[in-house]
Amino acid sequence: MVGVGVRSGAAVDEVLGLVGTALREAGLTGADVAALATLDARAGEPGIAGAAARLGVPVRVFGSEELAAVAVPHPSAVPLAATGTGSVAEAAALCGAGAGSVLLVPKRKTRHVTCAVARSVPLCPNEVTSVARLLPLTHGYIAGEPHSSPTRSTLPTPTPHTTAAMDTDTSADAHDLRHHGDAEVRDEKLIDLAVNVRTNTPPRWLRERIADSLTRLALYPDGRAARAAVAERHDLPARRVLLTAGAAEAFVLLARALPARRPVVVHPQFTEPEAALRDAGHTVERVLLREEDGFRLDPAAVPKDADLVVVGNPTNPTSVLHPAATIASLARPGRTLVVDEAFMDAVPGERESLASRTDVPGLVVLRSLTKTWGLAGLRIGYVLAEPETIAALERVQPLWPVSTPALVAAEACMAPMALMEAEEAAHRIGVERAHLLAGLAEFDEVRAVAAAEGPFVLVRIEGADAVRERLRALGFAARRGDTFPGLDRNWLRLAVRDRVTTNRFLQALDQALLLLG
Repeated sequence: MVGVGVRSGAAVDEVLGLVGTALREAGLTGADVAALATLDARAGEPGIAGAAARLGVPVRVFGSEELAAVAVPHPSAVPLAATGTGSVAEAAALCGAGAGSVLLVPKRKTRHVTCAVARSVPLCPNEVTSVARLLPLTHGYIAGEPHSSPTRSTLPTPTPHTTAAMDTDTSADAHDLRHHGDAEVRDEKLIDLAVNVRTNTPPRWLRERIADSLTRLALYPDGRAARAAVAERHDLPARRVLLTAGAAEAFVLLARALPARRPVVVHPQFTEPEAALRDAGHTVERVLLREEDGFRLDPAAVPKDADLVVVGNPTNPTSVLHPAATIASLARPGRTLVVDEAFMDAVPGERESLASRTDVPGLVVLRSLTKTWGLAGLRIGYVLAEPETIAALERVQPLWPVSTPALVAAEACMAPMALMEAEEAAHRIGVERAHLLAGLAEFDEVRAVAAAEGPFVLVRIEGADAVRERLRALGFAARRGDTFPGLDRNWLRLAVRDRVTTNRFLQALDQALLLLG
């Protein structure tokens, strides 16, 4: 991670020159750089943005408070007075490289630029092959885009519940748990904001890998290479990995294999876990997160004697990213803690992920490759859990559950270059999501969950069901919210798309709201 501080007007060549000098001092090259890190107020400087573009890396940004909290070995009075940190370059490099990082090269200076290089430690012998472990944790955005959260609507806050911070619901109500976003666009030519699969996927290189695998269809699928690749990507032994036909199959396996006495599902979230549990004969309890609490999880709301707890992170449809420590606090002896991380690879740095943790008892993490890579029709995902849990799930899984093309895709998506591509896509999604949220904030009738971290946003509009139908007439499909427990007909989920599509949608939304009025 290369930290950079600049004065206004610093040239690209000056930034690149100092970065190159620091990298050579560290025995590195430009190919080793994961990102340039800097202060958010400087992220739009042409020197930084241009240098990042020529290096082919993203810009990670941090607020002054984040940088001020990082101890730097070579502070100076001028940046301390201006920004709160004694060295923007050193603090940004250390902050970007994450916990446990060290400076490889301390602050180096030219007239207008400072630079420092940091990395995470320790490095395992095989860690270089896992880009995800080299990517820094960040709360930043790509240079030149808005940093502050959009202003919330002035609509009145809904009447608070009279219960505690969350509600526990055991009823099997009218929510259609089997309704999914694909139903919104099936058989109609609409611009799709209802399905959370990334557009323009799968990429060409992945399509070619899948096509090449078709010559092996006469052979039975052999998942060993893909399983090993997933294990290496998360720095886990292969016995802690199970490949599945998408995350949906994993929920069915869990419902059938685990003898839960009191399963609890945290809602609003993906409905398939509850549907699978009910189909397997379980009585499911719900913990309902509320809008006035930001749809954030309070571990105290989960019954202490629940022996199976399911929660999404980031959660579909709220797009809220719960702190890893908050979710991990739900773990206890005798409880299986299922964390649906289907959209975690759309979060820069996959911060708050529990996928590589082996110290959380009863932890089961589910991942999907269908969203980021556009493989919904191929069906591929995986489970990460204790070996005993993996063995129990495998016993109820049919023979050869994952096809050869899907196995090839899984292995390909674990490669370092693929992980880097996913990381870059996550940053682009963050930028486009900020643009969408800013546009939605212009409508007094719309209230968005502003803390969104996934590739979709949740919005509340009085009469959203009618708005959704008018949007369809204008050529746009949005995901209805009333099929999610905890939401009603006044909610819509919107997938994050490119700038042009979003602008067209905002125009259509304006028309739909006018027609509604």
